[in-house]
Amino acid sequence: MGQLALLDCPTGLAGNMLLAALLDLGVPEAVVSEPLAALGLAGAYALEIEERRSGGLRGLHLAVRLLEAQPPERHWSLLRLQLQQAPLPEPLRQRVLAVFGLLADAEAAVHGHSPERVHFHEVGAVDALVDVVGVCAALLHLGVERLVCTPPPAGHGTVRTAHGLLPLPAPAVLEIARRHGVPLAAADGLPAGELTTPTGLALAACWADRFGLPPAHVPRAVGVGLGSRELDRPNLLRLVLADGVAAAATPAAPDLEPHLETVLVQQAQIDDATPEDLAFLLDALRRAGALEAFSQPLTMKKGRPGWLVTVLGRPDPAAAAVLRRVWWQHGSSLGLREQEQRRWVLPRRQLELHTPLGPVRVKQARRPDGRWSAKPEHDDLIALARRHDLALEQVRVSVLQELDRISPPTP
Repeated sequence: MGQLALLDCPTGLAGNMLLAALLDLGVPEAVVSEPLAALGLAGAYALEIEERRSGGLRGLHLAVRLLEAQPPERHWSLLRLQLQQAPLPEPLRQRVLAVFGLLADAEAAVHGHSPERVHFHEVGAVDALVDVVGVCAALLHLGVERLVCTPPPAGHGTVRTAHGLLPLPAPAVLEIARRHGVPLAAADGLPAGELTTPTGLALAACWADRFGLPPAHVPRAVGVGLGSRELDRPNLLRLVLADGVAAAATPAAPDLEPHLETVLVQQAQIDDATPEDLAFLLDALRRAGALEAFSQPLTMKKGRPGWLVTVLGRPDPAAAAVLRRVWWQHGSSLGLREQEQRRWVLPRRQLELHTPLGPVRVKQARRPDGRWSAKPEHDDLIALARRHDLALEQVRVSVLQELDRISPPTP
């Protein structure tokens, strides 16, 4: 069952704060340490986890203490190879590569050279590896499939880095926000200083479905991660695991109208793959973040039957690079076509509906006349039919009746 997570970051966003919030939610420390050991980092760091209070509110504070006397300098090309060769679960590998790929692209853009030449300084140090790998592993452990994040304040003033004194928001933070369309909250009333780090924003950009106010929900668990700076208010972020609830339909508003968005389209023609190989490729592409992946039969040269494989993905370079790696690893095509296309989409939402038979995920879309159409997740219906030894249609009717009962009539 996909998990809804809500990230609230009123005083900023950093990787160690987010990891602390995940540990505060009860994620075992081994979930973080095991993939880091697979990367060869066992003995290179120690996690210092402490329950503290900030502005009268409790939470966990996390610091990474380096145990290496002289940590090696990590260029993106070497770090990427290390991540690709390590024995990590594939979903975790793809998430971590996406985050570091976005960081590399942002750093390359602001410094004016290619991503391959980026050496990360703070970002490539052990503490950033701990943050990125740990956060991704913990979110996967919790089964988070949908994350909504409030706009983080980026900070103002200056910060001292390996590149010298830089203006705030940090150039890489602005570049990540520009690439992903991330709204940055005003820092009115907050003291000068860095509030959102490139690593923290890259994690949110790669995981969040959207930035804004959370949807209607019922909180189930709350994890609190504390920052190190003393502010005139609690310096924290909160990660809430929640159940979505059906929201009442409202008259048409700007955010409930069909909207235009850009997607990346990747395509290749394949005539030398078995049906089993093709199914595995499509599944791997979806797991790597594809919005959709599908195939169509066609006739190729010399009359041979083949398949046109199409993938829809997010248009940012980091996400595209992750998908390309899957094509090269699991597909047999020697080339790949890419283009950006525009598409109109209806407003949509996903909720978890609690029925007498059990929980079911439901996708809803708002039609231009104000109606909300609903479609229960087929896999959830199958699971309930098997559990209760019922016909699939009986389960579907029961779920739709429950949805009609809790939802007010629409125009």
